[in-house]
Amino acid sequence: MPYMMPVTKCAVPNPALVHLQQEGFMADSFKIDFQPHGKVETGDLIVFVGDNLKPAPAVAKQIGSKAVDLIAKAAAAENFKGKAKSAMTVVLPNGLSVDRLIVIGLGGETDRAEMDFVQLGGLISGKANGKSATAVLDLPGIDVSPEAVAEIALGAQMRRYSFDRYKTKKDDNGQKGVTRLVLSVADPAAVKKAYKAQESVLQGITLARDLVNEPPNVLGPQEFAARAQALTKLGVEVEILDEKAMKKLGMGALLGVAQGSARGGCVAIMRWNGGKASDKPIAFIGKGVVFDTGGISIKPAAGMEDMKGDMAGAACVVGLMHALASRKARANVIGAIGLVENMPDGNAQRPGDIVTTMSGQTIEIINTDAEGRLVLADVLWYVQDRFKPKFMIDLATLTGAILVALAQEYAGLFSNNDELAERLAAAGKATGERVWRMPIGPEFDKMIESKFADMKNTGGRFGGSSTAAALLQRFVNDVPWAHLDIAGTAMGSPQTEISRGWASGWGVRLLDRLVRDHYED
Repeated sequence: MPYMMPVTKCAVPNPALVHLQQEGFMADSFKIDFQPHGKVETGDLIVFVGDNLKPAPAVAKQIGSKAVDLIAKAAAAENFKGKAKSAMTVVLPNGLSVDRLIVIGLGGETDRAEMDFVQLGGLISGKANGKSATAVLDLPGIDVSPEAVAEIALGAQMRRYSFDRYKTKKDDNGQKGVTRLVLSVADPAAVKKAYKAQESVLQGITLARDLVNEPPNVLGPQEFAARAQALTKLGVEVEILDEKAMKKLGMGALLGVAQGSARGGCVAIMRWNGGKASDKPIAFIGKGVVFDTGGISIKPAAGMEDMKGDMAGAACVVGLMHALASRKARANVIGAIGLVENMPDGNAQRPGDIVTTMSGQTIEIINTDAEGRLVLADVLWYVQDRFKPKFMIDLATLTGAILVALAQEYAGLFSNNDELAERLAAAGKATGERVWRMPIGPEFDKMIESKFADMKNTGGRFGGSSTAAALLQRFVNDVPWAHLDIAGTAMGSPQTEISRGWASGWGVRLLDRLVRDHYED
């Protein structure tokens, strides 16, 4: 089989890539500790109330009746109602030896029943602006398990992320001097055990964010491949298909996109073998267009700088593989990313060109800016043909049309398998990385029929996300498959309690949860 041919590891030509080899987090000085409930001497004290403005009985006992009365008086003065995600600060509170008393509202019964602990962690982290802070995680009306506390800690760390390595004056996201957050809990030992897995997820999210944020002159296809190669230190097997290998395999669609750039393309294949040898692997595929000018069908200049994030699908896959390997996931997992740069060189492919994919199917190029589906077509075929996976999920910042349909609130989900789609939707609801299932059927397939080839790479203005998915479906055979269009969620994403920057790291938590809930032994 040609797959087992010797492959060339991509070099790392740019010294700036040394930043990518460092997996330190957002601010090295920020630390989270877990401690048993007790007295707080200095810094910020964070407590929680429902819409009745009363803290949990154990908290009331800890802070004393004077402090409880102070909360009620301050709430009346500031018209604080204890609504979900609201907060009130009392400076130098009488009766407490702390600098500030921060009261966070949890809302009514419905709000508390639907509590997102990761978002709550981000809210806590955002309110703690002193040198140190203690959050007493005894929440009125909410059972806070060790796993829930671990999610709160994850959210607190996610909030602290910033990408400022190219700034000579550092940006602290408005959180000056914070060095330590203590989460006061009933059972610190159980929480620390639960948090180990979340630390791995945090590392994966941070890695994905870093990759998306990197400037395109630093992170080209080869540099990106080298970052995937670095996962070998976690036990991930990595092989890189260079241009020679891809030509031998017949990856004409991917190579057609890559041919316009002076920086050649490649494919990185990552394998984590954490399950039984007899188990079929599960597979995740990412679009890795490190910069997208649109090619000959060039994009407008305004906003083109954002196209450094057109590799967010590949970034998610690398971050996910890091998370799974770091926490020793009990599953066999394939991660595959197609890495190219789409440039309008004199050698670039043109509208009207016809390329032959690895599957043997041909595609007429109508618009060179519809390049991501060409990259994914060859990688999807390669993965299903070589590895015979249990399922495949691809992620791609594929279409602007998905933003028109879903804004930046959901990723578009297309699938040929109801069970896989339902499991993804459940994982999305659990993590807050929500997906919405979109239609894919014969009517969309008909829209990409070509007069000159087996298909064309665009289907016109209408239904753009569905016609793109219809093209991808032609390269999965009968393998259960889902396509996630993350154009609205992965880059330039909305500010939330846990994502304050440009790149969200979207998808790492979603897919880690999917694997954890359904595909580990």
